[in-house]
Amino acid sequence: MKIFNTMTRQKEEFVPLNPNEVKMYVCGPTVYDFFHIGNARTFVVFDTVRRYFEYRGYKVDFIQNFTDIDDKMINRANKEGTTVSELGNKYIDEYYKDADNLHIERATCNPRATEFMDEIIKFISDLIDKGYAYEVEGDVYFNTKSFEKYGKLSGQNLDDLKAGARIDVDERKKEPMDFAVWKKQKEGEPGWESPWGIGRPGWHIECSCMASKLLGDTIDIHAGGMDLVFPHHENEIAQSEARSGKKFANYWMHSAYLNINNKKMSKSLNNFFTTREILDRYDAEVVRMFLLSAQYRTPLNFSEELLDSAKLSMERLYNSIGNLENLLNEVKSDEITEEERKYKASIEKYKEKFIEKMDDDFNTADAISTIFELVKDINININVNSSREIVKYLLDLIRGLGKPLGILQKSTVTSLEDEIEKLIQERQEARKNRDFKLADKIRDDLKARGIILEDTPEGVRWKLQD
Repeated sequence: MKIFNTMTRQKEEFVPLNPNEVKMYVCGPTVYDFFHIGNARTFVVFDTVRRYFEYRGYKVDFIQNFTDIDDKMINRANKEGTTVSELGNKYIDEYYKDADNLHIERATCNPRATEFMDEIIKFISDLIDKGYAYEVEGDVYFNTKSFEKYGKLSGQNLDDLKAGARIDVDERKKEPMDFAVWKKQKEGEPGWESPWGIGRPGWHIECSCMASKLLGDTIDIHAGGMDLVFPHHENEIAQSEARSGKKFANYWMHSAYLNINNKKMSKSLNNFFTTREILDRYDAEVVRMFLLSAQYRTPLNFSEELLDSAKLSMERLYNSIGNLENLLNEVKSDEITEEERKYKASIEKYKEKFIEKMDDDFNTADAISTIFELVKDINININVNSSREIVKYLLDLIRGLGKPLGILQKSTVTSLEDEIEKLIQERQEARKNRDFKLADKIRDDLKARGIILEDTPEGVRWKLQD
């Protein structure tokens, strides 16, 4: 398996710290609002990476944090007349609702920054003791000049970064690029006791502390959106490696932007759609199909046309699954034939190709194309004369390839039942409104599909035609 490592700017063979185990840290949301569909791309991408590692037999320790103390949170809480804690609790709950609906598996742990305050203070104290950080009037800064490899992730030296970066103007800092690891409490802000007075942690220190505490000083993979390369991940590396003297992460993975009108989707540009808005209009598997339709390092443009295309693609795949599920009830023979054994062996090439594409830096676009090739082959070669064994094998194969992508896990039978119940309700409404023409049409359409309605004193019942 090969992963493109942002640090080295090349694909590298994945070699975990411990055989068959993956220690993975992904930067999570700042919980002051609903997450938008651009954020969802990052969350879905690394949920898929985690799923695929598990598909390949790895045990994954997957940590995704919640930043629950931050300038944005303080400003939003003041605007809404609530506390930062209450705001964080609210939007952590909302995150879980949207993430669950998007079929994102729960992390091994979702640590909150405010739960690690003792560890953060100890981390900062260690940096001061080692000469990498200094205190000024209640604020503590990391001295970037003291860490000679600062800039290695973004590929820039300190002088380049000084010239090109937006930096806080503070004459008390030793170097313009020095960043805050502890911020003195301002009026109206929450704060915690520390050796430097009441204050709160800077953003970057939170992830370094939680990653090292939960996964160790060196981890396999650190991941997040492309916008986190600098300064967030650059600063994480500096403070983590300065404190431990060890390499922080062996592989750095970053997902590209989701664009709208060729501009990065972001709340600051006010050009975003929340994930919840999109899930109100499109099925979660359709949204995942769209978000995975490009390899994760390739920018992806958002449009309703592309979502509609993903919807049609998903329907094609589920039509094949539905056909196989129906064949399980229709085929006459249970025993697989010799010809089918040969076909079963030949069809394995699609699984091998799927693994080959996913092993090549998680190329979901080509992996999805492989599933379509498989489905086309099945549609041509499998029919009512096939054996139950081969039909079940192929059904399991399709679902098995869909699982690491978080798609193709629904039963079409359940979907059919829901559709029938909905049509029965529409027929009842039509009869109530004396629209007997529509009521009869619904009944006749269902009959044409082999579904018989029976009007009984207990209500309408339906059955499949014998």
